[in-house]
Amino acid sequence: MSATNIRDSKSWFDVLETAQHCQTAVMTLAPGDESGPKQNEHPQSEQVLYLVEGELEAEIGDRRLTMRAGDSVIVKTQTPHRFSNRSDRAAITFNVYAPPAY
Repeated sequence: MSATNIRDSKSWFDVLETAQHCQTAVMTLAPGDESGPKQNEHPQSEQVLYLVEGELEAEIGDRRLTMRAGDSVIVKTQTPHRFSNRSDRAAITFNVYAPPAY
């Protein structure tokens, strides 16, 4: 067994742990940053994104919503998506990919 802490991340996106059927990661978006272009970055995996701190604009398929700390979403396979930080402080997410994506 191992344990990791999201605060130990040294870059904007870090894979924390990988098992046979799932994977965890942390993403930190500074004010004005985005997760990338709206596309399907992990076509074989579903993603659960939990917003630990901050606020994000989530674009998932045709839907758009504002996420606040404590909110979570599931991004299904084959779904274009992007997360954008339009606030004035960092946003930190904890993510689970099943099966592993990275």
